[in-house]
This record gives sequence, C-alpha cells and structure tokens, in this order.
Amino acid sequence: MRTAYSVETVRTAERELMARLPEGALMQRAAAGLAAACADLLGRVYGSRVVLLVGSGDNGGDALYAGARLARRGAGVTAVLLAPERTHAAGLAALRRAGGRVAGAGRGEALVEDADLVLDGIVGIGGKGGLRPDAVPLAAAAGRSRGAVVAVDLPSGVDADTGEVHGVAVQADLTVTFGTHKPGLLIDPAREYAGSVRLVDIGLELPAEPELEALQHLDVARLLPVPRAESDKYRRGVVGIAAGSARYPGAAVLAVSGALRGGAGAVRYVGPAGDAVIARYPETLVSDQGPKHAGRVQAWVVGPGAGDDTATVTEVLAADVPVLIDADGLRLADAEVVRGRRAPTLMTPHAGEAAALLGVERGEVEGGRLTAARELARRYGATVLLKGSTTLVADSGGGAVRVNPTGTGWLATAGSGDVLSGLGGSLLAAGLSAVDAGSVGAYLHGLAGRLAAEGAPVGAHDVADAVPEAWRNVLG
Repeated sequence: MRTAYSVETVRTAERELMARLPEGALMQRAAAGLAAACADLLGRVYGSRVVLLVGSGDNGGDALYAGARLARRGAGVTAVLLAPERTHAAGLAALRRAGGRVAGAGRGEALVEDADLVLDGIVGIGGKGGLRPDAVPLAAAAGRSRGAVVAVDLPSGVDADTGEVHGVAVQADLTVTFGTHKPGLLIDPAREYAGSVRLVDIGLELPAEPELEALQHLDVARLLPVPRAESDKYRRGVVGIAAGSARYPGAAVLAVSGALRGGAGAVRYVGPAGDAVIARYPETLVSDQGPKHAGRVQAWVVGPGAGDDTATVTEVLAADVPVLIDADGLRLADAEVVRGRRAPTLMTPHAGEAAALLGVERGEVEGGRLTAARELARRYGATVLLKGSTTLVADSGGGAVRVNPTGTGWLATAGSGDVLSGLGGSLLAAGLSAVDAGSVGAYLHGLAGRLAAEGAPVGAHDVADAVPEAWRNVLG
C-alpha cells in the first residue's frame, strides 16, 4: 500500500532521526538520492547543463548538494539564488568546491530555458499560499524549458498537505520525494504538477496510520470477495438497485451492469425500468412493488437516474442494511436521516454534487478535494467517495483517506458513475465495509476504464464489460 503523511508528521520524524545522526547526514542522504534520479533522467551527465532554482532553507540545500554531486560528474551546474542572504551556506560552499557557478535571479529565466535539466528547490514542503512574486517568472521559465524539470520533494507552489495550488506552480516532469509521499503528490490539482514520482528512502520512522493511503493490486486482491465451495447466490450477498425513471431508464441498466460484476450472488432491481433491465440482463430479479417488498437484500444502491422519486430514496434509507447513495439520491436524501442511520452509508458524489451538498462553488471542491471529502463525511456521518480526477474515499470516523490510483480521462463519460454505483453496492452486499467497498470499487472501475479504452473513447457499457478483466488482472 502506498502511504502519504502530513508535513507535521514528516517534520517530527525528521527531527527524531537527525538527533541520532551526525550533523548534515540526513540532507546528504536526500541529496544522494536526488542526484541519482537526476543522473538517470539525463542519461549522460558529463557536459550537460543543469540549473538549480534555489530558495532559502533545507529544500534549497538539498538542491545545492545534489548539484555538487552532478558537477563532480562533469555537469555544468549553475545555481540561481532567489534569497542569497538566506541560502543554505554549507550546500552553496559544496557546490562551489565542485566547480558549480552562481547566478542572480535576474539571469535565471534565460539559463532555465536553455538547460538540459532544471532542479526546482524554490520552496519546501512547508510552503503555503503559492509562490512569492520573484519566483513566478522562474516557474514560468521552467515550463518553457527544453530540458527536464525535477522537483525537490514536491513542486514549488503546491500545498503539500492538501494538494491545493494557489496561482503559478512549477510543472515538474519528475518529483523526487524523501521518506514518504506527501498528500499533495497524490491529490489533484497538485498531482498534475508532480509528473512521475520517485520515493527516496532516508530512514524515517513514521506512525502506523498515515494521512492518505492508496491501495495497490495486492491490497485489492486481499479484499475481493471470492465464493467458497459451500457458497450459493444468497450467501454471496444480494444487492438491491433502486434506480432509473421513465426519463433515465439507461441509468438503471448501467447500475445493474456494475452490480452484476461486483461479487454479490444476485441483483434485485426495483423501479420503472424493469423491462429495459430484463431485456439486457435477464438474470436480474425484478420487482415493481417498491424496496420494502423486493425481497431480502444485503445492501441497496439508490439514486442513479431517479429523477424526483423522493419516496423511494426515503424507503431505502430506512432499511437496516448498507446503502450506497448516488446521483439524484444525493439531492433527495435528507441529511438528518442519513446521519441517523445505524447501518453504513456510502455517498458517491462528483465535484458538482459535492459542491451543492456543501453549499459552495464547484471550483472550491475541485481545488480542495481532500477538505471537501472530509467535510462531507463529517456532516453526513457517512463514508464519502468523491469522484473525479483524483477519487477519494473518506470515512466519517476519520482515519486515513483512501486515494484511488487507477483511472483514465476516458471515464468522464455519461453513465460511468452509474456503473461504479452498482459495482460498489455489490461489494457492500458481499460483505465489504463502506470504505473498502468504495475504494475497491473505484480501483476496479478505474482499471476497467483503462483496459476498455486503450487510448480511445469508450462508453459506460464498455467499462462494465471490462470489470471481469480488471478483476482477473488484480488477482493475477
């Protein structure tokens, strides 16, 4: 499992480690890993032109020591100092001894644009509120550079803890981060600035519970429900789908398609789109008597394509089984009722729906996804799966937020979320917790999107059809 820790936690771990090491040893570890990553990216170090963008503090020191290592291997290294009076003195001395040069910020833009590699050491993980005005032109020049841009620990201008970006930030091709991932490297919009991420182990001892965690194949494989020899369709779990309307019958079909591939043994459908569902999936158990009379289920999915059917949403929320609420159901669900439920609730909004529930603009959610997911979970007393370029799963009880590492832009297509709802609901019915059902569902859905698309447009039904392949891929 990939994990990320807050700046405060990282700083504490660094202080504890530095107390046991010779002075400067921890920075040398970081610089050695950074220089090695830069050398790998360059391919040929000797004769290459490297420009260091050096701010004050330890981040700039890491860049200077790494630059000294590259200079000793024959690179022409120039450090552009943004705060000469507060530059890391020992790092600067090491660079000069290795034959590196120093330039003022006034010459920086031209040097950056002509470099083979630009090393961004402007701001460290403690930076808040965006870049200072004197750093903005250099960040912009790095974006125009013909060479590779490598960020030290994280791109300057992004918030390490939240993934927020305030104004201009450095767009890196590679981020070399030390000790652990930082939340901003896994969450958009900051993640888009990080490029590829390379983790350098510097020996930090970190707490058992991280700020964020991202499941990998092995983690998902351990959570997938697998039938045993004595299993039957009811022991495997039955998921109820209350979705669709006369206007949106396709939402019901797509939710059922996801549910049939999610591990539960049977799918019950309740709603006005029964004929469409049966025509496509005859194995579905269809009822027109409402959720109360549909028969036994271990979990419900409610909301996709529901229109204004408040009564069905209310009836489902009254059931004493896990419920996944999506789409129209999010708008129709009473917040007090959701908070009062004893059984688990999983809400799956996209950014626009989350913004409406929080009473803020969509851009505020998109710019602060971690904050939004946590706040929604707190307000509703539910687990929240916030869909988007970075899908997050936050639990009302706190703890690590799950970040989904799979997906593709091709999943931004009508009906894709309905497939995810059915898939997540089926995993709930199969016995997974709300957090696990949400994160495993998002993982499989994102992987299925990649497999179905292969770089070309796909429809939601293609994604559903690719879920079994994603499942097999995970179990490998």
